[in-house]
Amino acid sequence: MVRQFTRLTGRALTLWLLMLLASMTGKTWAKSVVTLAPHLTEWVYSLNAQESLLAVSAYSDFPTEAQNLPVVADYHGVDFKAIMQLNPDVVLAWQGGNKPQDIARLRSLGFEVFLSSPHEVGDIAREINQLGKLLDRETLATALTTTFSRQLKALHHQYAGQPAISAFYYVWSQPLMSIGPDAWASELLEQCNVYGIFDDAPTAYPEVTVQEVLRRQPQVLIAATDRPVEAEQTFWQPHRTVLGAPVYSVDPDVFSRFTLRLPAKLEQLCHRLHEPFAR
Repeated sequence: MVRQFTRLTGRALTLWLLMLLASMTGKTWAKSVVTLAPHLTEWVYSLNAQESLLAVSAYSDFPTEAQNLPVVADYHGVDFKAIMQLNPDVVLAWQGGNKPQDIARLRSLGFEVFLSSPHEVGDIAREINQLGKLLDRETLATALTTTFSRQLKALHHQYAGQPAISAFYYVWSQPLMSIGPDAWASELLEQCNVYGIFDDAPTAYPEVTVQEVLRRQPQVLIAATDRPVEAEQTFWQPHRTVLGAPVYSVDPDVFSRFTLRLPAKLEQLCHRLHEPFAR
């Protein structure tokens, strides 16, 4: 009980000092941070605020230095004891990726929680700007997101006038799992004027059959996988008499994360997909 009172008192004192600073300068910012999702770890590094980073989530592997930090969250949930010992100024969480009950408990323990919840590509820029204010990196955040938004706008404009391409995008082969209209990858493909053949699916990640893919005859196959593209070509080889769509692969980490690396990777994919049809 005494330890808990001391901990809460210390946090209350920290909050009081931040409020005092706000009254004098009009600004407050977090001096120490814990992230609960890989994309949030990446954002902190992008904003050159890694000196504030105390701990991260599992799979925070970009940049590689992040792998040296303690892990306080994974698919099982949050390590509350570790976070309480670290006592960060703010916890960066992913609404939709972290468990709602974990986020609620962090708040009940007195932690400030920054919630990330991108649904559209443009949300990345908006949220990074918000994080930039929180970490006293507002100028850098604005520069990064301005470039990011400009690149995406140019990409969308470049391919908007091109004929739309139908694609079978899959995230797993056993079982065969594709994407529906609400999946993040569908939002990304839209930037290339590419649509998924299961855009009528009632779920974000429908399980489908090879027979359904063959019946819908996509123009291209896109595998979000770490496996060599040759392995994917082998998977489809038995069906080549009825399906001639070429196979492309994308980095699943980049295409499943809300990252500033997206414009460059998307540009490469758009070019690869549209080039054969432009001849």
